[in-house]
Amino acid sequence: MKLQEFLGTDEKYGFEAIAQDSSLAHQVQIQLIGLGLLEPPADGKFGPISAAALKKFQNLTKTGETEFLGKVTAEALIETKPSELPKTPLKLGNDLPSRIVKYMQSKNYVVFTEPKEYNIVYVEGMNEDGSLNDDAPNVFNDRRIVIEVVDGVPKIVNHWQATTEPGSHYTFQPMNPEGAARIKFGQYKAWSVGIHKDHEALIQVDDITVCRDFNEDFKRTGDKEDTGLFYVDQHWGYDAPVNDIKNASAGCLVGRRREGHREFMAIIKGDRRYVTNNNYVFYTTVIPGDDLVKAFPA
Repeated sequence: MKLQEFLGTDEKYGFEAIAQDSSLAHQVQIQLIGLGLLEPPADGKFGPISAAALKKFQNLTKTGETEFLGKVTAEALIETKPSELPKTPLKLGNDLPSRIVKYMQSKNYVVFTEPKEYNIVYVEGMNEDGSLNDDAPNVFNDRRIVIEVVDGVPKIVNHWQATTEPGSHYTFQPMNPEGAARIKFGQYKAWSVGIHKDHEALIQVDDITVCRDFNEDFKRTGDKEDTGLFYVDQHWGYDAPVNDIKNASAGCLVGRRREGHREFMAIIKGDRRYVTNNNYVFYTTVIPGDDLVKAFPA
């Protein structure tokens, strides 16, 4: 069955019927992905996430059809352009989560605005109160932050001491002869829940870009970029001292304390997309604190 075949008929497909027709499911997913309501890939498997995206589309476009796909929904899926979809208005102030969201928007990064959809953000060189520090090497002086948008207002669910950079140990004794990996600032969809060595963590499952610190200067400037799977996980830092990363990071995104990391994982595993699909791949955004403050000062 094709979407076009619903037009001019009274055919109605419940969500279970869509799931049984992989060709139709794939076409519906393609349309929803194009509208920004569903994340790729379009795999033809019409499960709870795809169903939720279709329901959201029906609500936004006021098709009057719920729990089934009929001619009104089919026509709307075919004809609706992304710019025509109503947007959930964001209410942005000048607090830290709002400034982070503004920064993400300025970079055209994805910002999740639905309840229980968490935005994972690391801000390099930032203190707990949102002020900048000197971003000295081999120090846990970055922030791991989880942001949820509630009724259009960005809120920090929790945040923790972290490092987005390798410590001295792996900078001077890199695991790769090209140099230690320092993640390139940006946003990546690349992590799923798994096990890092001896504890639960977010495990890299897709490509990211890193800067290879061949000259061992603890900076990205002038470094060769390298894209691929490097086991850059989001794990805990074994309660290492604040001023000595030790061997807790060779380039991973590391929360310093075990307790804080457990809190982080509990929140992330409460994300509605993970609850629906335990293989869900999370986005993570890594931004420089000085750039954030320069663009959107407090």
